Amino acid sequence: MTDRVLITPEAKKVVNQLREEHGELMFHQSGGCCEGSQPMCFPKGEFRISDSDVLLGEVGGCAFYMSRDQFEYWQHTQLTIDVVPGRGASFSLEIPLGVRFITRSRLYTPEEAAALTPINV
Repeated sequence: MTDRVLITPEAKKVVNQLREEHGELMFHQSGGCCEGSQPMCFPKGEFRISDSDVLLGEVGGCAFYMSRDQFEYWQHTQLTIDVVPGRGASFSLEIPLGVRFITRSRLYTPEEAAALTPINV
């Protein structure tokens, strides 16, 4: 099966650091304006998931959700969660560390697309 969302080793280190401080975590990417389009990390359950969100998979042991509207736009791409220096303007947990999560993407190959895990939308 082809994973829809991956995480870099550097981002996974940050997730592990945040987990030590905050416990279980989750990600959400809304696709909103400004920093709302970056992946946001929250303590598990702090961000309310609704019927307008889809579960893409797990990254670093954390559920990764995306708004349904955003998924329609990105469904043909594999997402990789990475981390870069700098402060984003969001409520994501990594901000006080002086880094921010970002999403990198690439189109699936035909073989990868054929082996995608189904999503309930």
